Amino acid sequence: MRYAHLFSPLTIRSVTFPNRVLSTGHQTYLARDGAVGDDLIAYHAARAKGGAGAIIVEAARFHGSALTDAPELRATTDDCIDGYRRLADAVHAAGARIMGQLSHAGRCSAGRRRGVRGVVYAPSAVPENRFHTMPREMPTDMVAEIVAACGAAAGRLAAAGLDGVELMASHGLLFAQFLNPEVNRRTDRYGGTPENRLRALAEALAAARAAMGEERLVGLRISAEELEPGGLEREQVARIVRALAERGLIDYVNTTTGSMAGLGGSVHVVPPMEIAPGYLAPQAGALKEASGLPVFVAGRINQPQEAERILAAGQADMCGMTRAMIADPSMAGKARAGRAEEITACIGCNQACIGHFHQGAPISCIQTPTTGRELRFGPVAPAATSRRVLVAGGGPAGMKAAVTAAERGHDVTLFEEGARLGGQALLAQLLPERAEFGGLVTNLTGQLGRLGVAVRLNTALDRAMVEEERPDLVILATGARAHRMPVEGAQDGHVLDAWQLLRDEAEPGARVLVADWRCDWVGPGVAEKLALAGRRVRLAVNGLHMGQELQPYLRDHWAGKLHRLGVEVIPYAQIFGVDADTVWLRHAVTGAPIVCEGVDTVVLAHGGVARTKLEEALRGSGIATALAGDCLGPRSAEEAIYEGFIAGLNA
Repeated sequence: MRYAHLFSPLTIRSVTFPNRVLSTGHQTYLARDGAVGDDLIAYHAARAKGGAGAIIVEAARFHGSALTDAPELRATTDDCIDGYRRLADAVHAAGARIMGQLSHAGRCSAGRRRGVRGVVYAPSAVPENRFHTMPREMPTDMVAEIVAACGAAAGRLAAAGLDGVELMASHGLLFAQFLNPEVNRRTDRYGGTPENRLRALAEALAAARAAMGEERLVGLRISAEELEPGGLEREQVARIVRALAERGLIDYVNTTTGSMAGLGGSVHVVPPMEIAPGYLAPQAGALKEASGLPVFVAGRINQPQEAERILAAGQADMCGMTRAMIADPSMAGKARAGRAEEITACIGCNQACIGHFHQGAPISCIQTPTTGRELRFGPVAPAATSRRVLVAGGGPAGMKAAVTAAERGHDVTLFEEGARLGGQALLAQLLPERAEFGGLVTNLTGQLGRLGVAVRLNTALDRAMVEEERPDLVILATGARAHRMPVEGAQDGHVLDAWQLLRDEAEPGARVLVADWRCDWVGPGVAEKLALAGRRVRLAVNGLHMGQELQPYLRDHWAGKLHRLGVEVIPYAQIFGVDADTVWLRHAVTGAPIVCEGVDTVVLAHGGVARTKLEEALRGSGIATALAGDCLGPRSAEEAIYEGFIAGLNA
């Protein structure tokens, strides 16, 4: 497929983007002491070298009232200029354009410094519903100080050689709070009327323009709607964008949706795979019409053909494909060269990108362990000597191990005892709206084929076969089997495990209790599947809440779906027995009984237990082995692929 629109240039003012592929501003947690360092430069340079047309660097804090202990960029002093200059030079050398981003969270923050919640400032003392913060109203002179600080920070980015700056009025952050009459209840010159509510943002944009000069760009990131009670609505946003455009304060609009001020709106900050690809394109088109300006759009645009469709329809001028390039830094270059089938497509799992952010860890990707670790790993280097490598297990760990070993030039054969590659990913894709998870298997299968890895299905590797093959190394990625914790009466009741249910090996009754020990995607996924099939479902979780181990945006989205389906969630609940149509649970803290009557079937989501038979058989054989994935300890696809990568890298 030719991507005529995606790979056409775009000129705004004197800045020409070589194509329409955009990496939007996103927190990487690769900053060091608030500054751009080598890790962040390597991360963005990889995407620029991979063919991106534009990089927007993650949001920098530009005023002291926005600072927390998080490893975020700071543009509050001239100390930031050198790091930004080195970053701009690296991106420019690769042929891409680069812009900075300035943000202040306002009330959407806990403001933690050294473990203590600080004073959080906002336009008015209106609480929000995510961080449970009651902010302090900014004095009028502080608003003016914020505006001046914004201009000063923009001047530092200009001095560093960036091509422009973008102010964030998206996701319910500070400038959005000034715009919103439900949040801005001021009576001074920064509130009370639409004109006054616009003033803080308009003055900040004007200050940024003065600092940037006429050659560089000043853009606005704004949510097309905030999707929260009391949040900005589409019509309000269209009027705001039109007013700013008419005054000549912005060169482009970068649109997204949602708000960080509540759980529902936050889902759209990084929408999970259950949300349709390119779903914001119509709203981008509406803002393009309202403003008459170039419009950038993001929101689950993870394939080049999706971006081409949006651009061809005239709904946007540039497409944010951030997670697509987190998964594959060379996505744009591969598409342009007609090698789209080689792209490691993002599956929207949110696990190691925004998931790492919520853990306070640097960014990565479950499919691409080198993301965020560019300096640690670099390109996979050829081995000095080709070796004979056998891989036992065709799940994500084994497939990644085989791919990486083959990339190093080794002679690799992969053995899978089943009829298909994929392991537990084949089960994950069977859950409602989770089919995209199977893209992980598709991506790895394609890589195996292109590298010429010999794959032997329906073949369980054993010691005799290993001794016959005489390999230099055996990588054990034999995975896990479903685990069943002891449940009194299980032998007499209708008790299944989640794997049996997903494989259609048994038919559940009309009234089902899902006992979720793992608190990950399996329990809620099974509960949703059963509820959609018309069963009455209760989900008993051995944790604080449903999805305790999940990335928050995915967890909250799933919680909403289960609520709409009428699934009853029972927290702090450990199963210990079944009796006829009754399930006996105990409270995880007090041990007090929780009795659930009227249950026909119990489904256990108790995770897995490592399969170690081959490992044990090879002990004492003198044959070199390495282990990866669930056979070491059952966890998630992220750990499986990471460990498979390491095993292949060390082969």
